[in-house]
Formats: sequence, C-alpha cells, structure tokens
Amino acid sequence: MKRILQISLFAFLSLFFVSCSNAQAKELKVLYWNIQNGMWSDQGNDYVNFVSFVKSIDPDICIWCEAESRYITGSDKKMQMPESQYLPWNWDILASRYGHKYTLICGKRDTFPQVITSKYPLKIVKRINGNGEDIIVVHGAGWAVAELGKGRELNLVTLHTYPFKYAYGAKDQAASAAAQGGDYFRATEMKYICEQSILTRADVSKELWLMAGDFNAISSADNYHYKKDLSDPAFLVHDYIRDNTPYIDLLEQMHKGTFCKSTQSGRRIDMVYVNKALQDKVISAEYLYEGFPSSERDSSFRQFCHPSDHFPVLVKFKL
Repeated sequence: MKRILQISLFAFLSLFFVSCSNAQAKELKVLYWNIQNGMWSDQGNDYVNFVSFVKSIDPDICIWCEAESRYITGSDKKMQMPESQYLPWNWDILASRYGHKYTLICGKRDTFPQVITSKYPLKIVKRINGNGEDIIVVHGAGWAVAELGKGRELNLVTLHTYPFKYAYGAKDQAASAAAQGGDYFRATEMKYICEQSILTRADVSKELWLMAGDFNAISSADNYHYKKDLSDPAFLVHDYIRDNTPYIDLLEQMHKGTFCKSTQSGRRIDMVYVNKALQDKVISAEYLYEGFPSSERDSSFRQFCHPSDHFPVLVKFKL
C-alpha cells in the first residue's frame, strides 16, 4: 500500500508541475499590416469590418504601417490635415474597440507613420528619422519596447522605407531611376535604422527583438522566384540585414522554398525579422490572404485597394 501511495503521489506531482509549466507558457500573437492610407477602404464604415477582423484574430500586439488617414472616403482627394484626420490621433479609441489598451506612434516623419497597439504597456526608446544632414529616413522608423510582465521585454522596430525607383531628392528622376537610385537610398535608410536600434546593443542573445515593416525591397532569398542577377541593387536592403545584423527573415525560414507574396502586385516586401532568441519561441508565421484581407483594386481609383494593397502577417510565439 505504501508503494502504491508513493507512485500515486509521484504521478500527481508530475502532472501538477507539467500543468504549471503549460500555464506559464503563454502564447503571444503579433499582427503586422500595411493598411494603405489609414484603412481608407473602411474609414467610411467607421472601421467596422477592420475591427471585426482584428477581434477575430485577437492579437496581443499590432503593428500598423501607413497608419494615418490621408484621403476623403471614396475619393482620391487629400484630407485637410490634421483637422479632418481621424488617424493617427484617435488610435487609442480605435484600438480599444478590439481590446488594446496601449497605443504608440512609433515611427513618423511624414504622413505615413507606423503605429503600435498592444495589450501590454509600450514605451518608446527612439524615433528614427535621420540625422538631419546626409541621412533621411523618409517615412520615419521607430524602436519601442512592449513590457510583457515578469521582467520580460519585447523590442519592436517598425519601419516603412522609401518607395520610389529614383533616389530621394533626385533632380533628374528619370536618370536616378535608371541607375536604381531608390535601391541605394533604401539601403542607406536600412543601415541607419539598424545602427540606431539593434546594433546599439552589446549582446542581443538574451533579448527578444522583432523588426517588421514595409521594406519596399525584395530579398535575394526569394531569387528562385525573381530570377535576377544576385548583384542587382534591388537586393541591397535585405542583403545588408542578413550580412550585418542578428536578424532572421522569419517568413522565409518558416516557408523555405515556397514564395509567399505580401502585396497584390506579387512581390514580397513586407517582412518580419526576429533574432535567434525570439525565433526559438516561434509557433507559426503566416501571410493572411483570405477573408477581409483579400485584396481587390478599386474600380474608380486604381491606386487604391480594398482593404489594402498589402497582406497582413500573423506570427505566434510561445513565451
């Protein structure tokens, strides 16, 4: 009888500790999306479809790119700014509708900011706009921290690099585009953003880092799809990240050999990068193509899509 009781007690304690361990291992969901001009597609509908979509996923942290209202609903007429804009000034109200208490304008230099909303407290470490002289981060970038509790912090770097084929400020845009000036300019932005964020840290192996945004640049990791010369300047941005930082292209790693577009045009330019410590905690990473995020060109204004010309990314971690 004593032996049976000992075995039973051992079994009970084993189950108890496994249960405690599982309870402590919390799933963290991060949603990133370039929502094109502050979700122009749904702003006239009071963002009802947008909020319903976010609530269906129930993310813990959201990173929104192009998070500012720019055009009057159903038109390509610019809003009178800032008095007519709902976003970014009311992100706290909008985020509360899908259960997020904390909001932060992370990167903003012009009318294309990145905004973070979260169930966890947020603090800004640095807004990265350039040095005011020879370096300009056109749309701005930012480094923030989400405080996950129990002393755990998640470093979040957001960005939206320069979009055009010609270099920023080029006097002869045609000549600059022919020389791929935009690719070289984006590479300069990217180097500066990394030097102002993750590369300031002496040892990131014990920290959690995530960088997400619209990079406006393709990756040589996808060259089995693009079939370009590997020396093409179009690859400079992501080659720099891969060769000079601790970041790992998470979607590329999770879907090896399978090309996943992130825009309606068919390119993969929206990426989520993580460091090794965070990669070890990844459950899944997916581009979302179905339902509300499915993209369709506006019949009257071809430069706009419903709901966006980009697809969202959902990443799940076990912390």
